[in-house]
Amino acid sequence: MSATPATNQLNQLGVQYELHDYQVNINDDLEKTYGEAVADAIGAPPEAVFKTLVASVDKQLVVAIVPVSGSLNLKGLARAVGGKKAIMAEPSEAERATGYVVGGISPFGQKKRLPTVVDKSMVELALVYVSGGRRGLQISLTPADLVETLGATVADIAVK
Repeated sequence: MSATPATNQLNQLGVQYELHDYQVNINDDLEKTYGEAVADAIGAPPEAVFKTLVASVDKQLVVAIVPVSGSLNLKGLARAVGGKKAIMAEPSEAERATGYVVGGISPFGQKKRLPTVVDKSMVELALVYVSGGRRGLQISLTPADLVETLGATVADIAVK
């Protein structure tokens, strides 16, 4: 497995994590979302697999981490960072700010450190999975390590 900026950051900080390589062909099962297919491929419960999204809150980029089984509540995200209005960032804007391609955006090792908000459902779990910095790679770690490493805010930002 090749290193990514995400794994480099975690190694540098001495954070314990595990890597999970996977292959998903979403066309194999049209009933599943991509996130659910990833959860199946790595043998993880869907509620423990999180997607990393980039939104713009009052024209400032913010990272939101929500379960793949749900979606982002933009109003909740804006509230969590003391803003008024949130919209999803353009994919090109998200890629420029993070240094990752959409579909492989990791919350770790981003080019520019952005304010990060994680959904409160994360802290109830023993282990969570997030992108490792490329499509086909997930990182598992404890929610406490994720929140602490990112200096993240925990809030109710997901729609189940």
